[in-house]
Amino acid sequence: MGIRIGIFGYGNLGRGIESAIRQNSDLELAAVFTRRDPKTVKIRTEGVPVYHADSASEHKKDIDVMIMCGGSATDLPEQTPAMAKLFNVVDSFDTHARIPEHFENTDRVAKESGKVAIISVGWDPGMFSLNRLYAGVVLPDGKDYTFWGKGVSQGHSDAIRRIDGVVDAKQYTIPVEEALDAVRSGSRPELTTRQKHIRECFVVAKEGADLERIENEIKTMPNYFADYDTTVHFISKEELDRDHSGIPHGGFVIRTGKTGFEGEHDHVIEYSLKLDSNPEFTASVIVAYARAAARLNAKGESGCKTVLDIPPATLSAEPGEELRRRLL
Repeated sequence: MGIRIGIFGYGNLGRGIESAIRQNSDLELAAVFTRRDPKTVKIRTEGVPVYHADSASEHKKDIDVMIMCGGSATDLPEQTPAMAKLFNVVDSFDTHARIPEHFENTDRVAKESGKVAIISVGWDPGMFSLNRLYAGVVLPDGKDYTFWGKGVSQGHSDAIRRIDGVVDAKQYTIPVEEALDAVRSGSRPELTTRQKHIRECFVVAKEGADLERIENEIKTMPNYFADYDTTVHFISKEELDRDHSGIPHGGFVIRTGKTGFEGEHDHVIEYSLKLDSNPEFTASVIVAYARAAARLNAKGESGCKTVLDIPPATLSAEPGEELRRRLL
């Protein structure tokens, strides 16, 4: 029997988790939990039950790791600590400024229950975090740069959809090529928010809506668009569905630094991602950390952890001797 995975929430990420489990022979999907009526949720894995989220506590013995697939704004701050009372858990909490608070809240509960909780797993935070750490310890005399895109920002797209008169919208975050080139040159430029990224919006407006007002509300929206050069395109629903139905994303983590007694030698470390499906890639990272959560708990560990705390070999289904033979 493999490591038994529960999925808590069956949206884009939950569906990605389901498909990622199929690529890992030591993992198996045990159950899906949803806040909707379970009868209305159709999953693709035959023979796996769908339960209401409120019944999770009744299935403690059936789940080795519960993967939390809710949103970071309101779901995960409540759901992850609640489930950590019952299960080993992994989540993808990505509100960077609130990670320390979320860690403390989850750590307290997980230590009390004797479970392992791994939070903020994905690509940023997650894989990008690891690359920032590795690059920083290798080049202590250096500077980090993170660029996101080109890709769909789901949070920014949602913010546009909340504007009165908007039917639907997609927003793309796009790195500024000149800024990328300047960073890669090793010159360590000081870049403002506006200099690093642009935002491009494709908006479907209601018939008769004031397009000038909508565009102004988008471009002046604090915390989302006001600090960026933003372009707004008004298109039809058919165009949006035809040309912007995917959820691609990606980005770059770059550190430039110097070595030598006089700092005479320059170095550039770069890690990049080009993702056809943001949620499916995020899910693929998460299931590897679900394996680690089960393994660490089996060794008697408990409490909250992040990607920075997990030994790399713990993520792999392959034994240590095979990893050493093949990868070192």
